Amino acid sequence: MSRFLIRRALEILLVLAIMSFVIYALIGLMPGDPIDLMIASDPHLTAADAVRLKALYGLDKPLIERYFAWLGGVLRGDFGYSRLYVRPALQVLLPRLGNTALLMGLSFTLTLAIAWPFGILASRRPGSLFDSAANLLSFAAISVPSFWLALMLILIFAVSLGWLPAGGDATIGEGGLIDRARHLALPVLTLTLVNFGIHLRYMRAAIGETLGQDYIRTARAKGASEARILLGHALRNALVPVITVVALSFGALFSGALVTETMFAYPGMGKLIYDSVLDNDFNLALAGLLFATLMTLLANLAADIAYAVVDPQIAYR
Repeated sequence: MSRFLIRRALEILLVLAIMSFVIYALIGLMPGDPIDLMIASDPHLTAADAVRLKALYGLDKPLIERYFAWLGGVLRGDFGYSRLYVRPALQVLLPRLGNTALLMGLSFTLTLAIAWPFGILASRRPGSLFDSAANLLSFAAISVPSFWLALMLILIFAVSLGWLPAGGDATIGEGGLIDRARHLALPVLTLTLVNFGIHLRYMRAAIGETLGQDYIRTARAKGASEARILLGHALRNALVPVITVVALSFGALFSGALVTETMFAYPGMGKLIYDSVLDNDFNLALAGLLFATLMTLLANLAADIAYAVVDPQIAYR
């Protein structure tokens, strides 16, 4: 297992290196740069000033040379300076990363806590009324765009009823756990509803396929209870393909969090990346996108480790 973890760590570093170059190249090829924005906003800056500033920030050098200079700074722990927030990019990013981790963690836990029991119960009697209702709910959840759902929740619970705040992460001058929970309610509900249908469908399919196996019929013939068959036999074996879906959906969950954070003005990493790209804050956008890539890779690594925990027959050498 230790060799497997070391190999996977090296693979993660390699993927991060490749993605860093791809992201840097795409952002570097975008029209305009921070100096052009400064010139457009300040008519007193001359062409000579622009040339001097581009030389000062290294923007007059070839793209590949700028990338290696940036990479050298990253290896020393320097992700550059945020032009938008006038602070080091890492200082801006880390608090937002904590906010996004809280939002995604709550919604992910709530999604699995609701979708998995629904999927297990629906798989017991295919074609029943409960199964049809679960299918309808899952298709409805999959079909609804996250931005539209966010707007509807804001209109209902914030504008019409006035029960919950429409955005932000805390009320100015208040704070506290209850106030934070009220601000998190609508973003968490949005992400939960959007991802609920996918996990319900996969759990229902995995359990349904497992219930048709010979060892399940043998357990029933021995007089095992339905609860023991579902939880002790079927669920454990059905978790292997479901874990794959959970790991792959982590990247989609982050994409949904980006849209949701923007809709609710929630100060998370997704909204930070969105704002930094719009405002040409290259260093902050690069750092944010690399952290998003790292989170997805770590989720896949966690899924590989979970395989061995769920199924003892899987061994990594």
